[in-house]
Amino acid sequence: MSRKHKRTLELVFKEPVQAGVPWKDVEALLKTLGAEISEGSGSRVRIALNGVRSVFHRTHPRKETDKGALRDMKRFLIAAGVKL
Repeated sequence: MSRKHKRTLELVFKEPVQAGVPWKDVEALLKTLGAEISEGSGSRVRIALNGVRSVFHRTHPRKETDKGALRDMKRFLIAAGVKL
């Protein structure tokens, strides 16, 4: 895992939740972790990692992920067995 991906993972797990993490960085982290990412309808993105599945909304028009989505992403990663 690259330094950038580790930093993104740290930002996802950071408490209190950090605002302003670019969605493209979160997607790159997921791909590095081995997640399967597929497009849904509209801005939906289906993600499967270690047998855990979830649907997220790709951010628009802003590029940054909001706090609620980062909280959900943290829960998803924990459920998939990812640790900081």
